[in-house]
Amino acid sequence: MGADFAISRARLDGARIRAPTMAGNEQLEAALRIVETLRARGHEAYFAGGCVRDLLLKREPADYDVATSATPEVVLEMFPRTFAVGAHFGVVLVAPETEDAGFVTEVATFRSDLAYSDGRHPDGVRYTKTAAEDVERRDFTINGLLLDPLRGGRLLDECFADPKILRDAVLDFVGGLADLDAGIVRAIGRPELRFEEDHLRMLRGVRFAARFGFELEAETERAMRQLAARIHVVSRERVRDELTKMLTEGHARRAFELLDATGLLAEVLPEMARMKGVEQPPQFHPEGDVWTHTLMLLEQLPAGCSMTLAWGALLHDVGKPATFRRAPDRIRFDGHVEIGVAMGAEICRRFRFSNEETRQVVALIENHMRFMDAPRMKTSTLKRFFRLERFDEHLALHRMDCLAASGNLEHWDFVRERFSSMPEESVRPKPLLTGRELIAAGYAPGAEFKEMLRAAEDAQLEGAIATTEEALRWVRERFPS
Repeated sequence: MGADFAISRARLDGARIRAPTMAGNEQLEAALRIVETLRARGHEAYFAGGCVRDLLLKREPADYDVATSATPEVVLEMFPRTFAVGAHFGVVLVAPETEDAGFVTEVATFRSDLAYSDGRHPDGVRYTKTAAEDVERRDFTINGLLLDPLRGGRLLDECFADPKILRDAVLDFVGGLADLDAGIVRAIGRPELRFEEDHLRMLRGVRFAARFGFELEAETERAMRQLAARIHVVSRERVRDELTKMLTEGHARRAFELLDATGLLAEVLPEMARMKGVEQPPQFHPEGDVWTHTLMLLEQLPAGCSMTLAWGALLHDVGKPATFRRAPDRIRFDGHVEIGVAMGAEICRRFRFSNEETRQVVALIENHMRFMDAPRMKTSTLKRFFRLERFDEHLALHRMDCLAASGNLEHWDFVRERFSSMPEESVRPKPLLTGRELIAAGYAPGAEFKEMLRAAEDAQLEGAIATTEEALRWVRERFPS
């Protein structure tokens, strides 16, 4: 393998992300060619894992993985463009010969894993000769299916829509077909062993159940509850990524209900678990406690929404449990926004969000109550409100917040109408004054400059001044030099 092919997993992940919308057909053809090539050399080769599951569920796979009896050394020699980033675990990435294809195919040698000392990765692998032994190491039965894409001749792309052709071509050593039919997520073999090997599998099981609308098999769920505390062994970045997928795949409410039922929620996000039973004033929140309100909001998150909107929705009321008090007039949460901002920032730090992601999530928490004040805001204040980064996410969060409570969209309608009717140049006009003009007018630079410039900008946003000359006159009247 040439040195120029020794690239990082991060770059390969980036290549997958850049894959075009119609890459599914290209990836399918590439995987088929890999299987054909391996078979021609006398090796077993099958489609494996999630792509088989998705095809049987009539979903377009994100990619196609191949399992084979060929060792990594053989695979590396057999294909011209390969990446040995996981060869010590029996995995080789095979890229199409055209460098602009934008995807790779994972080719894994049949294997059984040795001990998992770190609770995430096997200490080593032992290559096996049979596909049946290979699938025994996988996580869930619905992910342990193999597909022979050459059974009865080469399966064409359009044939993948025929359930009978697909099922006839499936190799099922673990009961995955029955669990797919029944809508069950079941660990392969002993659930405790599967989760002790890789603790992240507990979160993945929850995510699969939520994504497909499946139930967790009883013993699998019991093992999750028993081992939930082990999730702390997993890196926070990996936990964050799994939670983000749960939030953005279109089934966030179901995912968080399952996290709660398995005890994982209290381990990964104890701040959310504390929402349960925290009452709210029924005149504003007839839906019930803070937990119920948050679940109803999560239910509205569409598939493919941004991760910042999703996390902002999840955490928008995170400060309420800490600020709950029963006042003479009603239940109150004084200061819950400020407390929520601090808690949200800490959660983002804990999960190692980027600075940009953290700023947006915190901004969503900080501003989610401001919509109620919008009808009384001065024009300049309203325009500054509209300047918030990704204001469309603030609008989306407020709408979901209202629909998860009283259902009153009066403030949302007002803000949306004003936001959509204001030209961008009136919200972010070119400043009429800068420090240079103030110095030329005889003002000495100092701390007062910021106040003067802000006041002049407010007057500009209110429409009281429209030229630099008017702005200078306005400043001289209010800030004598």
